[in-house]
Amino acid sequence: MSEPLRPLRLPLSPPADFPVDPVDPLDRIAVSRRIEGLLRATGALQQGHFLLKSGRHGDHYLEKWSLLQHPSAAAEIAHVIAAQSLEVVHGMGSDIDLVVGPTTGGVLLAYEIGRLLGVRGLFAEEVRGTDGTPRREFRRGFHIPPRSRVLLVDDILTTGGSLQALLPPLYAAGAHPVAAAVVASRTPGLTAIEAEGREPIPLVAGITLDLPTFDATACPRCAAGEPIGAPGSSGR
Repeated sequence: MSEPLRPLRLPLSPPADFPVDPVDPLDRIAVSRRIEGLLRATGALQQGHFLLKSGRHGDHYLEKWSLLQHPSAAAEIAHVIAAQSLEVVHGMGSDIDLVVGPTTGGVLLAYEIGRLLGVRGLFAEEVRGTDGTPRREFRRGFHIPPRSRVLLVDDILTTGGSLQALLPPLYAAGAHPVAAAVVASRTPGLTAIEAEGREPIPLVAGITLDLPTFDATACPRCAAGEPIGAPGSSGR
């Protein structure tokens, strides 16, 4: 006999002054506070002295997997950005036929948001051409119908490069990207994903965080003599 399903043993507890329960997904101020509370509760929003992948230094770091390892929190945020994306797309007189994301965090989000919207969720993997140039490709028998209206999704956005890399295979298939959505944006001024020769694709962010970065020569934490760590996939 299979083991019965069990409730979450340790409910997430956001810090004081943050909403403790889900909020209206279209109330963007409340949503931003709720998501920040979940980022802090899961340890995804970290404070310290970090060497970022760009080579710059920062006093905050977003570790997406600290959030995504909690299915309840990830599903709640997926519901939020699904609702907000649908509102934006319907406001343009369009709809969503397909959700796609890049590996790896975008895989989880694409499938959960696809489930919520009642459409398929696909992912694109990074491959290298014969000249060694990386690109994104839909493999594993995924089929993208021509003229399908596509929502792009990802976890953390800085420059938008991961989302832009989804566009060439989508346009090659004749698809029509209608919007992009992310859990968190680190770039307050970025409101759309640009595609050369195409209309900008509106961007939905569950939360936008202004997290400054510094050149090593101008880093205040370096000047204070604080030790630095390199978080992320290096495991350090």
